Amino acid sequence: MVLVKAKRDEILGPLSAVSGIIERRHTLPILSNVLIDRNGDALSFLATDIEIQILARSAASLGAEARGVTVGARKLVEILRALPEDSEVSLQQQDKRLLVKAGKSRFTLQTLPAEDFPRLAKASGEAARFTLSQKALRRLLGLVQYAMAQQDIRYYLNGLLMVVEDKSLKLVATDGHRLAYASMALDAKLPRQEVIVPRKTVLELSKLLADSEDEVKIEVSPAQAAFSFGNIELVSKLVDGKFPDYTRVIPTGHKNKLQIERESLRQALLRAAILSNEKFRGVRWVLADGSLKIVSSNAEQEEAHEEIEVKYSGDALDIGFNVNYLLDVLNNVSGAEIECAFGDSSSSALISYAAEKDFKYVVMPMRI
Repeated sequence: MVLVKAKRDEILGPLSAVSGIIERRHTLPILSNVLIDRNGDALSFLATDIEIQILARSAASLGAEARGVTVGARKLVEILRALPEDSEVSLQQQDKRLLVKAGKSRFTLQTLPAEDFPRLAKASGEAARFTLSQKALRRLLGLVQYAMAQQDIRYYLNGLLMVVEDKSLKLVATDGHRLAYASMALDAKLPRQEVIVPRKTVLELSKLLADSEDEVKIEVSPAQAAFSFGNIELVSKLVDGKFPDYTRVIPTGHKNKLQIERESLRQALLRAAILSNEKFRGVRWVLADGSLKIVSSNAEQEEAHEEIEVKYSGDALDIGFNVNYLLDVLNNVSGAEIECAFGDSSSSALISYAAEKDFKYVVMPMRI
């Protein structure tokens, strides 16, 4: 029974979009599979890891009696990628197998029943619904996502705080050593929602969003976040926990302010990082009138010195930072010039950009 007959990329495109969330090892074998199903007049591909669910639709033509089937996602992706680009591919159900045919190539894959495939239930409760362009959401995620924790025991840091309030969307990420904040105005006044979106969802969403003006429909409820764009629907459970009060972390009264060209600072830090301690990655900033010196050293007593002329007339300061935290922000935010605000050598620094009015980055100092 023919499920679908189409050009390779009409199947591979949506299949690749959903298969990114599939883990290599699962206690439930069916979670390694993708559900291929008729969805109205189109073919759909559905993948889940129980926490996230992604559905992608294809315009591929269907067989006469298409039904649902689940098959190993990674194997099917690899087979399709290995076929010539212009291949005509057919997927056929044969008992408990899926036959993949292209030209004189034949592949038989094991299947599991479609009715056993788990799906995320639609969340109940009041939801905030709004739309953005894919470009705007992708940019906003890019401004903050690198500051998320990775495998912190404080599980609520392994994600991104999303706050919908009145006519604004705020995104915040922190790993306890640095914090990134970005916001943008929305067209509609919305009910307040404050949720933590899991790290894996944020990274997958960033990969799937296009740099285009096409819109993303977003629905945020207390237990779930859903994003619909193009032929993709991504639904994610949320992290249950209390995110730190970011408003108390962002300093407001720092009087020592430094203006500096982003790229020249980035290049100087890259050079200084070469001789920084491999474990602690520390660099010292020595600030004096009109000058910034960047100094690093390592256990072998090797040293790097960089000096940059800057706009600075504040207090003389000697303050240490993790160089990776500084490079992260410089690599992820565009803009020709940045401003750094300091209190003293033991207080956090605030980095902002003239080109990004609604962006703030706070980095804690370190002892060197």
